[in-house]
Amino acid sequence: METLRHSDTYEAHAHETAEEPVVSELRATLRRTPQNSLALGVPSPRAPNLIEETGLDEGFLLDLMIKIMYRQNHEMVSVLSDAICLPRALVEKLIQTARDAKLIESLGQLGASFSAEMRYALTEKGKVWAAEALAQSEWTGPCPVTLEDFQSQTARQSIRDRVLTEARLIEVFDGLTLAPELMEQLGPAVNSGASMLLYGPPGNGKSSISAAVCAAFQDHVYLPHAVLVDKQIIALYDSAVHARADAEQTGDDGIRRGESAFDKRFVRCERPQVETGGELTLDMLDLRYNPISRVYEAPMQMKAAGGVLVIDDFGRQRQSPQELLNRLIIPLEKGIDYLSLMTGRKFEVPFDALTVFSTNIAPKQLVDDAALRRLRYKILVDKPDHDTFLEIFARTAQNFDLELTEESLGYVIFELYGKTPDAEMHAFHPRFLIEQTLAICTYKGVNPELRPEFLAKAWKNLFTDA
Repeated sequence: METLRHSDTYEAHAHETAEEPVVSELRATLRRTPQNSLALGVPSPRAPNLIEETGLDEGFLLDLMIKIMYRQNHEMVSVLSDAICLPRALVEKLIQTARDAKLIESLGQLGASFSAEMRYALTEKGKVWAAEALAQSEWTGPCPVTLEDFQSQTARQSIRDRVLTEARLIEVFDGLTLAPELMEQLGPAVNSGASMLLYGPPGNGKSSISAAVCAAFQDHVYLPHAVLVDKQIIALYDSAVHARADAEQTGDDGIRRGESAFDKRFVRCERPQVETGGELTLDMLDLRYNPISRVYEAPMQMKAAGGVLVIDDFGRQRQSPQELLNRLIIPLEKGIDYLSLMTGRKFEVPFDALTVFSTNIAPKQLVDDAALRRLRYKILVDKPDHDTFLEIFARTAQNFDLELTEESLGYVIFELYGKTPDAEMHAFHPRFLIEQTLAICTYKGVNPELRPEFLAKAWKNLFTDA
């Protein structure tokens, strides 16, 4: 099955190039930061004890096991259990059903020890059975969950039920040097679980704010490997998008549970952060069908369940922003989305993502007033004022272990900005100038320092004559 990677669908793009290292460092730091949130632990889905508890037909499970044996040459119950993500007791039941139908045969035990497992192999009839099942679907991955189980688990771990304290948000945004009034706007927006629009001139922290919002939620969610709808498999878990959490599973009270209590058809992940930019098209918000594997791939908003969906460079897409917002209005307001199979069957899935639109285009140039009203929070991320800019410069220099002297800072303020017509201070400028200056120091073979003559050369790279 074709899998979308970060590079072609979900990865943040170089729309604000100078901010990218900041975003990367910020995410790494925040994930190491202790959680300070009012969110309760998310209950893990319980493993099924009976085939009926999977919600799936025994014939479907039998087909899946036979396909896995055929494609992956698994012979032992323990290995099959790991591959199909079902408890051993259920796999043993399927093994017995397959033996009764003469689809598999016993090969004896591997080794002479008391704990040695019995091995099984497909009979000729079983191989034919597998080929016929593969003609229906090439899926040989973990057992899917039902749409109802996906809906229920999503409701139990909804992003709308997570509450971040003011202290946590201050901690998260501390490294961004944001104006206090901006912080006061971001707090309620993040906790609302509703949509927000970050707008303002480029290079002033919109991408960094989006990254901080994504990383602020530090509890975990459970996402299924796949969902079954009308016997059609929709692949949801994507290692290119989702970050697995630690393997140890804990219950609501933090006490470790037995392995058998956890439904391994789900993956314990960090709350997802799904990002897209100018490459977003309307069809990327629908199911993608692979005619070779005969498997669907979940759209990005479904993969973002329980997390944050960032639509960057809003207004730079092939479709108009009005068209994109029209497609998302119902999901944003109702918390549900409607998808369609190739058969024409429509079904309802949760839309449970804090959606962040980010743009450097004036909002009223994007969509009409009615559409803007649907974006609950509209937050201007503007150029920093003089004092904030000085603080950003000082903190950036400190992060690079550089001494910021009065001479070098005065040169930047009075000579570079003061004598350049229409030069405006942007939040990304300090890092840009410092990185360029350090590159010059390396080339010249001198100690890293913010020399005025090097800053002047760096300054020229901020602008073009054309």
